[in-house]
Amino acid sequence: MNAPLHTSALFRPSHRIASIGVSEILKISGLAAEMKRQGRDIIVLGAGEPDFDTPDPIKDAAERAIRAGVTKYTALDGGQELKAAIRAKFKRDNELEFAQDEITVSAGAKQVLFNAMMATINPGDEVIIPTPFWVTYADIVAIVGGTPVLVPCSEANGFRLQGNVLERAITPRTRWLMLNSPSNPSGAAYSETDYRPILDVLIKHPHVWLMVDDIYEHIIYDDFRFVTPAAIEPALRSRILTVNGVSKAYAMTGWRIGYGAGPSPLIRAMAVVQSQSTSCPSSVSQAAAIEALNGPQDFIRDRCSSFQQRRDLVVGALNAIDGIRCRAPEGAFYTFASCAGLIGKVTPDGQTLRSDTDFAEYLLRAAGVAVIPGSAFGLAPYFRISYATSAVELEDACQRIARATAGLS
Repeated sequence: MNAPLHTSALFRPSHRIASIGVSEILKISGLAAEMKRQGRDIIVLGAGEPDFDTPDPIKDAAERAIRAGVTKYTALDGGQELKAAIRAKFKRDNELEFAQDEITVSAGAKQVLFNAMMATINPGDEVIIPTPFWVTYADIVAIVGGTPVLVPCSEANGFRLQGNVLERAITPRTRWLMLNSPSNPSGAAYSETDYRPILDVLIKHPHVWLMVDDIYEHIIYDDFRFVTPAAIEPALRSRILTVNGVSKAYAMTGWRIGYGAGPSPLIRAMAVVQSQSTSCPSSVSQAAAIEALNGPQDFIRDRCSSFQQRRDLVVGALNAIDGIRCRAPEGAFYTFASCAGLIGKVTPDGQTLRSDTDFAEYLLRAAGVAVIPGSAFGLAPYFRISYATSAVELEDACQRIARATAGLS
């Protein structure tokens, strides 16, 4: 009898994923989950999704679609009714008009990003990504054969890219600039004044396109006025892809509907990519997204108000801790706090904190609080907290962090 094959010995990963591992976010989340299973009292502040439920009218629309038999394939990159709702949203919220063939719909905003990169990047092409950044951006660029060019953005500038810094980063190989406002992980948002120098630089470099991720558009605070680059600079409309979705504002992360708007040649190329991966997004999720975009929007303000109260709670509590400094974010539901004042301190069991990763691990072990180190997002020494959880849990977590830091010497 032949010996059984050892499949682990036969498996050989592709070169395109060789440099991409499990993210620090997933590692810490996995360790926190394991500690919970062992009976530890752990507060996880790493979730990138709202703790609110999807509103009932949106659920009802999905149920009606199921009962009506809307369970078949739709058009490849989104049905006409959903594309019409997306066009109406852009006109209502952003004063932007797009044609039907300038809209694409995918299984989440992440797929929109992936389709665009797959459709446009050749080996050696560069994509400028300001840091701190959502790590998926760089991984997508790497998977499709491009080169991520990470550009640090200092806290002194509100974690926002500056025009002169962008100018220095551009080379003949630059294909895209990727921006995210409000940002994951920093919560920083770009006003029209913040965007202007960046757009002026892009005007001078016609080979560079702009991909802007607006997924946290409606989660903004302190009367901040959201703007998107395509509405600011019409001269760049022909090389901007505006990415958005229903996940954050409508608490629909699991429904997996993202969308993009841009020049029709790009949208057609992205459809080719999607045709050979997922094909169309879920028909039922599309029905739910139509209701989300066309239906009442008032609940978004109420939920945003709740997020702002939680933001203020966390920012105030962190700034009261010696060694931690936290700016108030303009949007999203994350704080990105500096722990520079704690690096070099020693834990009660004699361990020296040499990095933000050490600090995050110490908080998990000593305080039962899971946060994400800033190094996972390309900028250290910081740590990210998601305040998309209850105020009671946030207050408990901040008290635990205060006690744990007080125990350092």
